[in-house]
Amino acid sequence: MTTPPTTPGLDQAQEERKQQRLEELSAALMRALSAQKDIRYRGHQLEWNGQPYPLRPPHLHPEPGKDDLGSFRGTADAIALRLRHNNPEIHRHWLPAQPVARLVFELLEQLRVESLVEPYHPGSKHNLHHRFTAWSNQFQASGQTENHIGLLLFTLAQMSWVQLGGGPLDEATEMQIESTRMFLLREIGPPFGLLRRNCQDQAAFAEQAQRIALCLHGMIDELSAEMLKNDERKADELADNTKKAFGLLLEPEGDGEDGLAQSQSQLELRLRQAAERLDYRIYTEQFDKQWPAEKRVRPELLRSLRETLDKRIQEQGLNLNLLTKKLRHLLARPRLSGWRFGEEDGRLDGRRLSTLVTSSADRRVFKQEQIEPHGDAVVTFLIDNSGSMRAHIESIAMLVDTLARALERVGAKVEILGFTTGHWNGGKPLRQWQRSGQPANPGRLNERCHVVYKTADTSWRRARPAIAALLKGDLFREGLDGEALQWAELRLLERNEQDRLLVVISDGCPMDTATHKVNEEDILDLHLRQVASRLERNGQLALCALGVGLDLSSYYRHSQLLDLNKSLDNRVFDEVLALMGRALGVRQTKR
Repeated sequence: MTTPPTTPGLDQAQEERKQQRLEELSAALMRALSAQKDIRYRGHQLEWNGQPYPLRPPHLHPEPGKDDLGSFRGTADAIALRLRHNNPEIHRHWLPAQPVARLVFELLEQLRVESLVEPYHPGSKHNLHHRFTAWSNQFQASGQTENHIGLLLFTLAQMSWVQLGGGPLDEATEMQIESTRMFLLREIGPPFGLLRRNCQDQAAFAEQAQRIALCLHGMIDELSAEMLKNDERKADELADNTKKAFGLLLEPEGDGEDGLAQSQSQLELRLRQAAERLDYRIYTEQFDKQWPAEKRVRPELLRSLRETLDKRIQEQGLNLNLLTKKLRHLLARPRLSGWRFGEEDGRLDGRRLSTLVTSSADRRVFKQEQIEPHGDAVVTFLIDNSGSMRAHIESIAMLVDTLARALERVGAKVEILGFTTGHWNGGKPLRQWQRSGQPANPGRLNERCHVVYKTADTSWRRARPAIAALLKGDLFREGLDGEALQWAELRLLERNEQDRLLVVISDGCPMDTATHKVNEEDILDLHLRQVASRLERNGQLALCALGVGLDLSSYYRHSQLLDLNKSLDNRVFDEVLALMGRALGVRQTKR
């Protein structure tokens, strides 16, 4: 399941937000029903234990504009049952090598796990029925049943669904598949009759499913050869129709211990392999800079920018007290803040023992520990200061400033950082490289510029003027995201707080024109992926990203698409807090 239904009138960003929200809800449902905590979507790709999870059965791919929400809910239930009842090792052992046989085997196994839905989950059973029926209707409407091979595979799907308790077929479908069903039963009758009996035993079921799959493979090969002999169609057209028959790409299986990377696209596979072997180089660090933000803006201009920011925040009418309450619930941990005396139960207070003698009826001689919530956390906001962010920087400044103020109220430390480059299209490193004869693959060819808007130990009140420097957008140029992540990581790891959270705010992929022109393809993009993946694996800090008009889930496991075209309302802050909670939840399970 990759995309939600589309709604006319929604722009691309809203569609992305809708899709992301549906994926989050679907993943939560799968985790609850399958008891698998590490299942989520990343870049619209379902992941299990950090690896892509293949979804080969044809009816697990609802399409936008064609399928309703019931189909997406049914797909989520089907995947949850797969996670719960499918043993990957047994599945891998019996899985045929031939593409068509593998397709049939995957379909039969999926229908087996769906037949195991518990009777006390009638809603899930209804959803599964709805999804399979919707796919069947769409398949028929597409004209694929007019293809001999498509009709053969479709007939097997309908027969197996009924055999495994999916429900009766409608009269039109019964009539359409009747003759093909009789033909199939003559060929696969014995193993097909054992499917329902063995649905509780995956290995026994897989043995029969493999026999059926290999038989179908042989039948389709013979049919293909006969059709070619009669010149009914060209070989490439026949192969294409075979692949389209169930809406799957029948690419060869990949190797791998867990077998979950098999569903990666060729592009994703190439990016991952390239990232693993990438040797990120920096031509020179001689000209790199790090400076406090207030040193780059004249004091009088900084005061004016702060007044503008305060006015815009006031116009939003944000409820800071409510935001603080929500953050306290998210971050705060119990901490002993003293004692309450004069209690009627608890620990005996030695200073009031004389009260027992002078007033035996007075029982207020005890004390109790006073526990108050306290946020033992540090949150770093790492803001992309590239040129394309200028259009959004006012909303981002308001967002970060408000969050910093509320976080400080709950006892958390906040750091606000930015990253850009010294020049457009290369600077002093580029000129130095040119004077040196332009050696091949020099690495990064621009000055790295890191900006500190607020340190973790500086209070919000003292940092107010420096935070307003975000509004001076003429300092924004290009972006070296991977190096910025490393810089923020080092600063966070120096902290002693119990929870460390890094929130990246960006509107695109890394870009430095000079570096891209003279190095291997995607050097900055791959470096970002490499660094983000390492941070997510080692678990020393929690990492998440806010995409400004762009989905960043292909870079970061935990991301949220922000829509800043409208006012900065409570909805936006709720989305940010939900994202922070998801990232911290993973971090806390790894401690």
